[in-house]
Amino acid sequence: MTTTNVLSAWADRAEIALQARLPEATEHGNSLADAMRYASLGGGKRLRAALVYATGEMLGASPDRLDIPAAAVEMIHAYSLVHDDLPAMDDDDLRRGKPTCHKVFGDAMAILAGDALQCLAFEVLSTDTRDIEVDVKIEMIKTLASSSGFAGMAGGQALDLAAVGSQLDVDALSKMHGMKTGALIRASVRLGALAGDADSDTLARLDNFAGNIGLAFQIVDDILDEMTDSDTLGKTIGSDRANCKPTYTTMLGIAAARDMANRLEQTALESLAAIGHNTEVLSQITTFITRRSH
Repeated sequence: MTTTNVLSAWADRAEIALQARLPEATEHGNSLADAMRYASLGGGKRLRAALVYATGEMLGASPDRLDIPAAAVEMIHAYSLVHDDLPAMDDDDLRRGKPTCHKVFGDAMAILAGDALQCLAFEVLSTDTRDIEVDVKIEMIKTLASSSGFAGMAGGQALDLAAVGSQLDVDALSKMHGMKTGALIRASVRLGALAGDADSDTLARLDNFAGNIGLAFQIVDDILDEMTDSDTLGKTIGSDRANCKPTYTTMLGIAAARDMANRLEQTALESLAAIGHNTEVLSQITTFITRRSH
């Protein structure tokens, strides 16, 4: 199977895992449950879920066992997008090719949908029973919580808001995106590794791998934001530039930004090469991430 076909199959599986764990839709279509489903289902690359599946399957974990962390990480990702799109944050009208959650359900319901999705992610990790040992569940919960909170995604978003109109250097920009974007990508790889009972050395190498692809992912997103259109990308383009936010492309230019993404790809692949498992699929995903803008 090609990388695209593998990613598509995992996206379909993640969609089913999410559908099974989200609250049921209502008849009138305007409830909290409907907002949660609208924000979570029917779109997105499901890259984070794919990283859970790819890492876990590499280490021998069953797909059924991996559905739990894959669904949980996608819930956290969906919640973050709902809140990021709000008028008080990035104020975006388009996400995954459709109107953003607050445009359909209103600001208040969108906030509640994000809150509920975040809580549901941890409920799924703590209570879903697929032969995941208690100590592994606790480590998974810790991983997802730390990547989502002050030291991870939320903290990175706060740095992003503070950076509006500011001049950052590349190191500061990378620190911000290592938290805002990279932390949840690192968590996805770690969740799959924990489900596969990875040893400490493998966890460390995979974490280095994931840190590099997390930054490469953001750089490529910045490039695409300059080179494509909203219909292709599925979200509003140019919003960061319009809001005077620093990006890799405004700081480095497109050519240098692409070079940086390529260097991160190479470092990530070197980390994978040191792991004593078949890393072909993770390598293919790495190349897919970095070559989206070519």
